[in-house]
Amino acid sequence: MEVHESVRADAARALDMAEQALRAERVIVLPTDTVYGLAALPDSSRAIDELYALKDRPESMPIALLVASSEQVSALAASVPAAAERLIEAFWPGPLTLVLAAREGSGRDTVGVRCPANGFVRALAERVGPLAVTSANRHGQPTAATAIDAARSLTGEVAVVIDGGSCDGIASTVVDATDPTLPLLREGAVRREQVLGAALR
Repeated sequence: MEVHESVRADAARALDMAEQALRAERVIVLPTDTVYGLAALPDSSRAIDELYALKDRPESMPIALLVASSEQVSALAASVPAAAERLIEAFWPGPLTLVLAAREGSGRDTVGVRCPANGFVRALAERVGPLAVTSANRHGQPTAATAIDAARSLTGEVAVVIDGGSCDGIASTVVDATDPTLPLLREGAVRREQVLGAALR
C-alpha cells in the first residue's frame, strides 16, 4: 500500500505531525524500542476500528497502551500491586508489558500497559496521553524492520509514517500482574527468571 506521508523521527516537525494525525482520529506508524508499531488514540472508536482493519486483526484481541511514564498508569489501572510496582521500577522504560485491573467504567476488565524505551513515543504520549499501539504488520505475520515496509504490509494507507531507522527488536514480554504468580502471557525480551527476581526482591 502507498504511504500518505513519511518523516524522520528526529525531524523537528515529526511530533507535531504525529499529534495532528492522532487528534484527527487517524492511525500512524511509529518506531518503538522493540518493533514498528501501529498507533491510535484509545478513546477514538473510529481510529481503533481502522487500526484493527489495517492489521486484519480479530477484534477480540486487546491492544496494549504505551505510556509516557508510570504516572500515566493511574488513569488506566484500578490499582498497581506491589509486585507490579517493583517490575515497573526494574524494567521501565523497557520491553515489559503489564496486564493490570482496569479502572471502573473503562469498559474492560484488564488493561495492558508499557512504558517504552523510545524517546519519541514517550514524548508523543506526554502530549496526547496513552497510545493504543500494536505491531505494524498483518496479523500473524512478522513485522518489517523498516518504517516504509511496515506501512506497506498493512491493508490500507496510514496518515503518517514516523521513520526511526531499522527497528527489529524482540517483542515485549507480557506479564499478568493481576495474578500473584505473575504468569507470562507472552515471552519476549525480559525472561521469566528476570521477572520473578525483580518482583520478589
